[in-house]
Amino acid sequence: MRHVLQPYRDVLARPGAPAFVATSTLARLPMSTAGIGMVLAVAQLTGSYALAGQVSAVFVITQAVCSPQLARMVDRYGQRRVMRPALAVAVLGLALVALAAALGWPAAALFAPAVLAGATIGSYGSLSRARWSALLRDDARGLHSAYSLESVLDEAVFVVGPVLATVLATTVHPVAGLVVALLSLAVGGWTFLALRASEPAPHAAGPGGTGTARHASVLRVPAVAVTVAVFVAMGAIFGAIDVATVAFAEEEGAPWAAGVVLAVFAGGSLVAGLVYGTRQWTRPVGQRFATGMVVLGLAVCPLAVVGSLPLLAVVLFLAGLSIAPTLINGNTLVQAAVPPGQLTEGLAWISTALGAGVALGSAVAGARIDAVGAHGGFLVVVVAGVLAVAAALGAGPVLRRAGTTTRVVDPV
Repeated sequence: MRHVLQPYRDVLARPGAPAFVATSTLARLPMSTAGIGMVLAVAQLTGSYALAGQVSAVFVITQAVCSPQLARMVDRYGQRRVMRPALAVAVLGLALVALAAALGWPAAALFAPAVLAGATIGSYGSLSRARWSALLRDDARGLHSAYSLESVLDEAVFVVGPVLATVLATTVHPVAGLVVALLSLAVGGWTFLALRASEPAPHAAGPGGTGTARHASVLRVPAVAVTVAVFVAMGAIFGAIDVATVAFAEEEGAPWAAGVVLAVFAGGSLVAGLVYGTRQWTRPVGQRFATGMVVLGLAVCPLAVVGSLPLLAVVLFLAGLSIAPTLINGNTLVQAAVPPGQLTEGLAWISTALGAGVALGSAVAGARIDAVGAHGGFLVVVVAGVLAVAAALGAGPVLRRAGTTTRVVDPV
């Protein structure tokens, strides 16, 4: 075990790394608690999974649209200057969603604060990865380990978050999961942004370093564009699984089990990411990214016939094994393809793509669940898996070129 963890020990020995890693991990807990917290709160208090999925989708879509714009401002002006005001607004938005749900306000009152929170919450995983890129700019091997560690931490958040949110929402109060999200964001985000020593310098390319230079969108880079497109399909898988699992657990008479099953799903990814990050790979990163996406798309197809919670957990654990390696390779592709002055923006587009897919998947699955039950939600997952395979195969030529021509990739 010591040998397996040594690459992570090495990068965490860098000055300032443990502090920004720990605080950014707390700040990103809403990734796994805000969406499912909204689903649990609204579904339990209104009885409508469709409305629950719609509120969650509005939050995620708004985050998907606005996060790259926040990230572009961060690249130009700095993390602290941009994200501290945004953090305050995001916490307020989550608090208002929880309040509206708890007090039984009209359905329309749920959407405005969800938009407010989604527009300003940003992506603390992207901010943390940007700090690693600045800290390890001359150490490609270390950067591979750092990005792998970040993906492992993302999955750890998805192991802990759904269980915590579900248990609290089903045993304490329906809005308790949302309270966890806003508290972790407030505490983690504020302390992360207070760490000035590890903050990357703004890339102010304008005259006098004013940060007014304009850059073309990173989506014009072919490798970034196809990676983002593939991640939309991946996010649709995640969104549909979240809502369908909650509904299936309720149908089985064990609503508390939804968080456990989703944690098992994330646990498979965590294990794979932990192992994946300790090895150096010879196959081009673009090929590995496409292969991982195809494996995930095919692995979720058995959900069409799952009939029990234990079997659901097994299928999701096996499917989860392909997630973290695919995320690691996707982040590596983007980091390698974009100019240094647009790194945060490039990494944010990955979160945006996943978020857009999650919103689509959860909304469609929620509608099908209301119509025909949890099985309809799992059929949406299968459709999303098929689309993910098609997207990965269609992007294959660009990904193969990207994996061999980008300026920095995995060390061999």
